Amino acid sequence: MQIKASTPSSVLLVCLGNICRSPTAEEIFRQQAAVAGLSIKIDSAGTSDWHIGKAPDPRSQRHAKSQGYNLSKLVARQVSAEDFYNFDLILAMDAQNLADLQAIKDSLPNTDNKLARLALFSEEDPNYSGDDVPDPYQGDNDDFEEVIERIESSVQGWIESWNAM
Repeated sequence: MQIKASTPSSVLLVCLGNICRSPTAEEIFRQQAAVAGLSIKIDSAGTSDWHIGKAPDPRSQRHAKSQGYNLSKLVARQVSAEDFYNFDLILAMDAQNLADLQAIKDSLPNTDNKLARLALFSEEDPNYSGDDVPDPYQGDNDDFEEVIERIESSVQGWIESWNAM
């Protein structure tokens, strides 16, 4: 399913715990959107409630900081039903998160057809299209670096797809 639409006014980035991939994506997306001159509300959340109120994983913070991204002010939260009404686009870091988000969306009343569109984060990425962003939580330094590389690539893919409209 390809989503081709105008630039959204709001994007929510979602992974499992909201301490590694999605907060990293939030900050990278925020910076790259600003550079591209896009005014988009950007936030992140997790499908689980394991880390609510916690800062991003120290390893994510360290690797992001080395690439010029500051995650230190971000706080983990769980995705809520309200997010489907308050965001235009919700991007899932992997297929399981996408399935979990779809299940939540399917349970919500959609009387005005105004629920957020859902997509895989890599959907518009020419390098990683359709791939999951691997969870680095159980991994090593290389895994955290790979996540940043993939996120930067996918964010550029979305921005380029919106600019091509």
